Amino acid sequence: MSKLLTGALTGALLLTSVPALAAPAQVPVLTWTDCRDGYQCATADVPLDHRNPSGEKITLALTRRPAADPARRIGSLFVNPGGPGGGTDGLVRFFGSNGPKELRDRFDIVGFDPRGVARSQPLACMNQTEYTAAWAEATAKPRRDSFDSAVRTGKAFADACARESAKLLPFVGTEAVARDMDLLRQSVGDAKLNYFGISFGTYIGTVYANLFPRNFRVLALDGAYNPHTYANRPYEYDLGQFEAVEAALGRFFDWCVTTRCVFGEGNPRAAFATLQEQLDKEPVVVNGVLQGNGATLTYNVMSELGGGKSSWPDIAQGLADAQKRTGGLLAVPGPRFHAANTSVECADRAFSSSRAELRARLAFASAKAPLTGPALAYAVPSYDHAHATACTQWPVKSKSRYPGPFSAPGAAPILVVGNTGDPDTPYQDSVALARTLRSGHLLTHRGEGHTGFFQSEKCVSDHVVAYLAEGALPPQGAFCED
Repeated sequence: MSKLLTGALTGALLLTSVPALAAPAQVPVLTWTDCRDGYQCATADVPLDHRNPSGEKITLALTRRPAADPARRIGSLFVNPGGPGGGTDGLVRFFGSNGPKELRDRFDIVGFDPRGVARSQPLACMNQTEYTAAWAEATAKPRRDSFDSAVRTGKAFADACARESAKLLPFVGTEAVARDMDLLRQSVGDAKLNYFGISFGTYIGTVYANLFPRNFRVLALDGAYNPHTYANRPYEYDLGQFEAVEAALGRFFDWCVTTRCVFGEGNPRAAFATLQEQLDKEPVVVNGVLQGNGATLTYNVMSELGGGKSSWPDIAQGLADAQKRTGGLLAVPGPRFHAANTSVECADRAFSSSRAELRARLAFASAKAPLTGPALAYAVPSYDHAHATACTQWPVKSKSRYPGPFSAPGAAPILVVGNTGDPDTPYQDSVALARTLRSGHLLTHRGEGHTGFFQSEKCVSDHVVAYLAEGALPPQGAFCED
């Protein structure tokens, strides 16, 4: 595709240096207390601004499950589910109770909610009433005024973030999160970090590897981000996600035809487009409050595609329900997760403020993904590739953005996992990350859905466990297809 960002702007971004820190921050002391079912919780106070380590603090929340076999314990395994905006408590409890036995036996499973997320002083932007009202103005099909409406909504969302979270907004970028993680590594007593990052958690791991290339033992990154395009060429990065979602929906339609699923009567693509148009014209409204429209339907279908083939029957049934103007695929998204998701990405990424470029980029993305693109491009700042209208009007300057470099020279081997059918973090981004990291090593899963570990029945898990526990990498060019 043509790159609308000028060479001068791109060069300036790549030459931007990360500010040097004045002095090491004090390592937090953790006091673990019981928080149900054998899990422990703690809080840690870390610098709000790592350039001023003795200044104001922010409190982070942690969850831990101690290793089941202390005699064979390696250390702590930090895990992150991504988002950005995902809390870690649920993932720690999943790994601690249902994860691979070798990991449960040999590691304390640890997660900390990144700053501004979940239990760690969560960011806020619009409230539910405001957010629902914004979605009520959105459509799945572009209108003549879609761009102007989207710009107004993006400005209102960004202003709400500044109103509700002004103090925190400059400090939620991933550079700060990576520095937090290195302090917490020291807090748990580990000489080297062990880390498993999923989805956006891969970007946290990538930034960590570049800030602290000799401070980790193993980093497994599943469902990776291309760090260069994510941070410095955001429209290019977003286009890949627009196209990946559209392609995944197309494969769902193909399955629906082959299996004669409950939606679409043999032509699910046409039925989906018709349903979008009907809900745009006649949204589901109860007592004057939006319950669902074409844009919310599209958003929810996009979200469900991350579940892979196992989610396809439920999507088909949900679409059939939506034809009856009911069901979960119509639901209006909630604002809390999307406050963090948008705010973190606006802090991390270098969007041009050019209105003309914004218009051209959104039109191009919508044309490349005609069924799913307009609802994300022109609707409400929500998830990942729906942020441009807010980020181009962001009211604060980030003090915690990491612009690169991303090659992590001197780092130990890093395992990168990519899924060929991933609608959320496109496979080509995992390939790009493995090539960018000097010690990157790619494992490919051939399948549908988001990430490899949670879509593969056994193969990816076996390779990830062998790497995390023993440092054993899969053969070059290895792939899983289970």
